[in-house]
Amino acid sequence: MSHSYQLAKELEFSASPEQVWDAIATGPGTDAWFMGHTEIEPQEGGDVKFTLGDFTTVGTVTAWEPNKRFTYRSAEFPDGSFMAFDYLIEGRDGGTTVLRMVQSGTIDNNWEAEYDALDKGWNLYLHTIGEYIEHFDGQKPQAVDAHGAQAADEESAWTVLKNGLGITDTPATGDSVHLPVVDDDGVVDYVEPGNVIGVRTSDGLYRFSGRFGGMSVGHHIFADDFDQAEAEKAWQAWLIDLYA
Repeated sequence: MSHSYQLAKELEFSASPEQVWDAIATGPGTDAWFMGHTEIEPQEGGDVKFTLGDFTTVGTVTAWEPNKRFTYRSAEFPDGSFMAFDYLIEGRDGGTTVLRMVQSGTIDNNWEAEYDALDKGWNLYLHTIGEYIEHFDGQKPQAVDAHGAQAADEESAWTVLKNGLGITDTPATGDSVHLPVVDDDGVVDYVEPGNVIGVRTSDGLYRFSGRFGGMSVGHHIFADDFDQAEAEKAWQAWLIDLYA
């Protein structure tokens, strides 16, 4: 049975409307905080093409008002479900900008769990937009998407992730972390207790997730000499070794 839903989020950034627009309404900007690869045709009626691994879908721009409003609707999936996104941008005095995002559509099967995952996922993504704008604005991103072993549950995954990152207590924003694989120091910039740890370094935004017990990473790297394929292999090996 299909369930209609609507999810609304709002966040204020220390950025101009133009910076926020570039982050949400251009392909390179979107790639800096969302996983996969996005191409956006900049006009009403234009295509929004999203690719993640072997999966590709093409949606349609339904409203295009530069620096103010960007909306689009995905193509229908085989089960008839779809997603629609509405972004509203409002500049404020003092050099800040408010972004309001509304996602709507239909979802099937275990819809309560899916809605909860979307709700939490957007908290991370919107935070990452702000981190990108503040620290890496305009830089070309490359994404690392890797998955490892399935833990028995979220609590087990959380414990294993913390151990793998050398974290003994509950992590908090501002904590220092030494990242494995890249052998680099960073600072915790996001925590979703029990599920997600975000770390920012001088050249990237690193995200570690144990949602639903699934061990995964979703990084955005802004280094010029970065080898995406090799990085994904290395992080996947690290995830698998966590349970070795």
